[in-house]
Amino acid sequence: MNNWIALIITFVAALGFLRLMDFFAHRGWIESRLSRKIIHIGTGPIFVFCWLLFDNAPGVRWMAALVPFAITIQFALIGLGILKDEASVKALSRTGDPKEILRGPLYYGIIFVLMTIIFWKDSPIGIVALMLMCGGDGIADVVGRNVKSAKLPWSKEKSVAGSLAVFVGGWALAVLVVAIYEYAGVSGFSSANSFVPIAIIAFGVMLIESLPYKDIDNLTITLTAVILGSFFF
Repeated sequence: MNNWIALIITFVAALGFLRLMDFFAHRGWIESRLSRKIIHIGTGPIFVFCWLLFDNAPGVRWMAALVPFAITIQFALIGLGILKDEASVKALSRTGDPKEILRGPLYYGIIFVLMTIIFWKDSPIGIVALMLMCGGDGIADVVGRNVKSAKLPWSKEKSVAGSLAVFVGGWALAVLVVAIYEYAGVSGFSSANSFVPIAIIAFGVMLIESLPYKDIDNLTITLTAVILGSFFF
């Protein structure tokens, strides 16, 4: 496919999903906390799947990175109050304060830009790190709030169920995406050879996510996954 057409499709898919969640949250059809997590879980896989539309020409990764870059700039403008977008604030913040977007959501966008430029389709490291962030951290809050379980001794706001969700959700999504890339014929991607390595990386991510730090999980999870992934891929 022509790379410009691929770029347009990626923009439409990513922004369309974001605006749909914004609309649902703004109308009150889903609560803000849930819409925030749906965006967190869903945007990443949509974007990474769209990478398959691009060819392997030099510099194409920079073109693809324009999508998360543009969305990240939008997040920054909304968080700073320069751009007024009540629907986005409703969907992306917990309390309705636009400044919240300058933390988790902004870090999320920056990470996607960096992982796209640094790793692209050359290595599973970037994709595995992104999927552990999306599927792991994204589902942890949802499970932790809806499944009753003991709190972690070292992190009273986090639970055993939430931590297990980080491991299982992140591992499952990462393996799924690697398998799809393998099926698409991308060199260096093998689901059979990735089961155990991704499980080890997901376990490390689970431990880091369990620490009692707020709003930096997107950074710490990705960094942990990249460091561990460098030993396996």
